[in-house]
Amino acid sequence: MSTTIPIRRLGGDGPLASVLSLGSWHTYDRMDFGDAVAMLRKAVDLGINLFDVGVYSMPGYPPVFTDVLFSAMVRAAGIKRDEYLLSTKLWLDGYPERPLRAQLENALFRAGVDRADVAVLGDIRSDRVNLQRLALDLAALEADGLIGWWGVNNWSTSTILEIRRHAHSGGSPGPQFAQLKYSPCRRTIAEGEPFAELWELGIGLQASDVMEGGILAGRLTPTRPIGRDPGDVRSKIMESAEGIARVAADLGTTPARLCVAFCLTHPAIASVLFGVTKEEQLLDNVAALELVEKVGAERIRELLDPFWADRDAVDPQGP
Repeated sequence: MSTTIPIRRLGGDGPLASVLSLGSWHTYDRMDFGDAVAMLRKAVDLGINLFDVGVYSMPGYPPVFTDVLFSAMVRAAGIKRDEYLLSTKLWLDGYPERPLRAQLENALFRAGVDRADVAVLGDIRSDRVNLQRLALDLAALEADGLIGWWGVNNWSTSTILEIRRHAHSGGSPGPQFAQLKYSPCRRTIAEGEPFAELWELGIGLQASDVMEGGILAGRLTPTRPIGRDPGDVRSKIMESAEGIARVAADLGTTPARLCVAFCLTHPAIASVLFGVTKEEQLLDNVAALELVEKVGAERIRELLDPFWADRDAVDPQGP
């Protein structure tokens, strides 16, 4: 494959990262270890340098070890630390009683590294989160070299703007990107006017859940957990999967490749995050870059417009 994966800045002040990034949620723990190592080596050789390896095991839930496996995969593949960017998750459930620093130190211990290049703050599920304190805690982690930059996952525009103000007051660059659910079916938030203000400020978009847990790739009965369903539109998304598959067939491509290509057409896109468990899936997704060049962004968006499932179903401000 001759495709060159573009490198873009992950936000106005963020690191230089590949426009395609690899996630780990329910992936490496479902793979043969040797296959996982070979796939990771292939991803780096193709130019992917951003890897999301959050700690996904929570108290009361079965243990998950994809982040631990990633650390072993890196060693086995002979990948040096300066060859990739590590993105980890920091959860706000129980914060501040569950401190960010303790979470991060545990995540770094499990991943076998001494720093995270990027930290992504999880969903805010309570209005009691003190954003000023949160911004100061993040600034301290930046100052101590434990994180390089940070972004947020599924936050509202107003909340992002507020923590950005607190961060700037404390001398921190603030959030560099917003990780949002984005796909041919979930477009209202990432393409709405409220978030357009953030894109204008230089905050980047990291598209996630781009295949709705595999549904849009043709797996209508997923065998692994998938994310939340804002707007209760998953049934509509399942109905759309067949139509998207027809469009893909007409273009001589696959539904998965078409979904990644769609995300690449967003003008603020900094990174498209996806999970794969086979090398052929990785290569298929990478080929989305060629698909955008071949078909054109405007045409791809036009063909997929009928499958916009969350139109008028969610608040464009975000959660």
